[in-house]
Amino acid sequence: MTAISSDKVAEALRASLLENGRLRQRVQQLTEEAGEPIAIVGTACRYPGGVRSPEDLWRLVTESGDAVGDFPTDRGWDVNRLYDPDPESVGKTCTRSGGFLHDASGFDADFFGISPREALAIDPQQRLLLETAWETIERAALTPASLRGSRTGVFTGVMYNDYGARLQPAPDGFEGFIGTGSSPSVASGRISHTFGFEGPAVTIDTACSSSLTAMHLAGQALRNGECELALAGGVTVMSTPGVFVEFSRQRGLSPDGRCRAFAASADGVGWGEGVGLLLLERLCDARRNGHPVLAVIRGSAVNQDGTSSQLTAPNGPSQERVIRAALANARLSEADVDVVEAHGTGTRLGDPIEAQALLATYGQDRPGDRPLWLGSVKSNIGHTQAAAGVAGVIKMVEAMRHGVLPRTLHVDEPTPHVDWSVGGVRLLTESTAWPQTGRPRRAAVSSFGISGTNAHVVLEAPPAVEGALSEGSGVEEPGGVVSWVLSAKSQVALRAQAARLEEHLRTRPDLGASAVAGALATTRTVFDHRAVVTGTGRDELIEGLRALAQDETRPGVVCPGQAADVSGRTAFLFSGQGSQRAGAGAGLYAAEPVFKAAVDEACQHLDPLLGRSLVEVMCAEPGSEAARLLDHTRYTQPALFALHLGLYRLLEHHGLKPDVLAGHSVGEITAAHCAGVFSLADAARLIVKRAELMGQLPPGAMASIQATADELTPHLNDQVCIAAYNTPRHTVISGDPDAVAAIVEAFTAQGRRVKTLATEHAFHSPHTDTILDAFREAAEQVTYHPPHTPLISNLTGQPAETEQITTPGYWVTHVRQPVRFAHMLTTLANAGTNTYLDLGPTPTLAPLIHHTLSDGADNNSETDTPTVLTTLHPDHHDTHALTTTLAHAHTTTHPLTWQHPHPN
Repeated sequence: MTAISSDKVAEALRASLLENGRLRQRVQQLTEEAGEPIAIVGTACRYPGGVRSPEDLWRLVTESGDAVGDFPTDRGWDVNRLYDPDPESVGKTCTRSGGFLHDASGFDADFFGISPREALAIDPQQRLLLETAWETIERAALTPASLRGSRTGVFTGVMYNDYGARLQPAPDGFEGFIGTGSSPSVASGRISHTFGFEGPAVTIDTACSSSLTAMHLAGQALRNGECELALAGGVTVMSTPGVFVEFSRQRGLSPDGRCRAFAASADGVGWGEGVGLLLLERLCDARRNGHPVLAVIRGSAVNQDGTSSQLTAPNGPSQERVIRAALANARLSEADVDVVEAHGTGTRLGDPIEAQALLATYGQDRPGDRPLWLGSVKSNIGHTQAAAGVAGVIKMVEAMRHGVLPRTLHVDEPTPHVDWSVGGVRLLTESTAWPQTGRPRRAAVSSFGISGTNAHVVLEAPPAVEGALSEGSGVEEPGGVVSWVLSAKSQVALRAQAARLEEHLRTRPDLGASAVAGALATTRTVFDHRAVVTGTGRDELIEGLRALAQDETRPGVVCPGQAADVSGRTAFLFSGQGSQRAGAGAGLYAAEPVFKAAVDEACQHLDPLLGRSLVEVMCAEPGSEAARLLDHTRYTQPALFALHLGLYRLLEHHGLKPDVLAGHSVGEITAAHCAGVFSLADAARLIVKRAELMGQLPPGAMASIQATADELTPHLNDQVCIAAYNTPRHTVISGDPDAVAAIVEAFTAQGRRVKTLATEHAFHSPHTDTILDAFREAAEQVTYHPPHTPLISNLTGQPAETEQITTPGYWVTHVRQPVRFAHMLTTLANAGTNTYLDLGPTPTLAPLIHHTLSDGADNNSETDTPTVLTTLHPDHHDTHALTTTLAHAHTTTHPLTWQHPHPN
């Protein structure tokens, strides 16, 4: 009995220890989640001085730009009536300057599906938030549409709602819009509604600390699992001059509208406007999702002044407490932070209190050579109020990236109301290098609301990604053609986008052409108006952007207009025998590594079967002995296969993928291989055997005649037959040379267009009957697989059935029966295909596509005139041929007239 009890006690003890271990792990997990850093994965902003991006803001502060200027002229402010230098004047402002968004009234309402009437009733603050939200998401390498229905939160700081007052009484037709248009609560909700976000949508008004408070709350929501992504920031547009009048009475306004942060000459705040948003994500999620990490919010805190000397007076001890709370949240010490972007409004009361709090915290126990640097972006753009904190964050994110701390303007000397000797804090009166010290660069940002709500955020440089290359590392760009794809909702917007991108890239030499191409192709929403700029280097591409922006014609720039249908299917079509041309592909083989690799891989299987180097034949100079071999069927068909495969892999590399594949005669073998029907090794054996056997056929002839099949039928006999139905009005015949010549002569006499094909043999005719058994033996050695991409059959003109195309019998019959190319095109068009890409040495299929589907449109069939793209026909100007094809393919316009860019 005693032994049994001991066993139970031991078992219970083990269970208790296991449970304790699980609880400890859970506590550790919760602790780690509570302190999980928040990644900044996207930023966007608009601030005074023409600042429309973080790069613009960085340029402004590093160039010591002063964005303060005169009152705006489009808001109905009567400056002459408002201004009086005497701060005691009732209803007056003692300044006529500030940092303004002079284009705040501009808004692309149609872009967001908002009617012009409703747009006029919407506060410019809400309009700016919509535009900046879009930019923030795209700058995070995401598309807004990809986040629709996601648990993305929106946390916006807004402190003014005076726009609606300007519309009272409501003009006719505006009632019903003004309430939502001016309500701060709707500012966050409108973003969520427009983009389809389903996370929390919260508008915060803690006055000048609103945007940092929004970041703090967004970080908490992310850590608590309330959202997966969060937009956080703030906006300020002053629709009325009320705040200027109010602060004139309080004698807190700078007469010239400039903030002299921590300066002896500080004489009051200078008001400004702006909008800034960050896209935030838990760091672990950002890493897992592969999102760019611009910086990390290590910690944040928000508190209140409580009872201070008066409602609007700062409280130094509360500021110290919020700093220490943010550091504790970040699990860092004061000495771990290099710089503070201060609230620094330039008031005689607030700045000394803030400086003393910083000296008491960050200024203690610091090495003499590592002072805490102190600056304020308000000296450049004014105090942008609800958008001020986020401006400081964006400035510090850029400073971390560039390793420079910009100087603070308007500091004649440090304020004498602070004893700067009691701690290691130094004002940034000059631009200062921010060197790497073996640990991440760290900065803190402060914002203090007039109501007493204080916020403090600790930032850290992004963690290094293993294997990543640093910016400006000088890594050589890969050779070859690069495409930059642009799209917009109008031609005007398209040209404006090109101009902005050109300006941006001229200031960012660290951005490589391929990186820009990838971002434009994969992280931007595709709109109906499109253009593509192609080239082989950054300078050429940027010049293309300039031409596009100025609506100039330039090689490598395709801007065909509006795409009427962006949802259609794309077909890749491979040409047949007769399209071969000496030297085709030589330029691409020399210039394009992807093309070369694909051709070389094919030739590894083809060359041993042919007994010589196929590349030497393909790339031989026209007229040479090797080049003449290209017209011998034994080499023609394998060369076409290798060229087709190289072109397919190259376009695939550039992001062009077909919805359906097809080929003309021998081109269908390439199509089947690209669709996965047989391996490269099997395709090589099949094509070489086919070419070898066809090369043994007796002499024959083929001709394309402008005639319908019915018109030709009376002229056919056992010596000549139809080999291909190319279009409803163009048919190919094949057979004995004399019989073919007689039919050619008869139709030439009728004035019909006739072309004798460059071939020594009569393909798809009774001449091939002698080789079918031998070819069947080869086809039976191939392993077949179901196609992963739909194929259109030469034999039926219909979608190829898996049980049909994966049998030797299909490919034997394929040698003998006519090619129903016109039927194939009608099938493609009726299935919604509106983009056709002709791949081959010369443009043999593109005219057939144009004529077939144009005839269909003329006859009121289900087809319309297609997007017919110029063939990618390599020659000695291979690069230009590729740029033209890529540009046309990426624009996907409808219709686009077929043309031959390099006439022979």
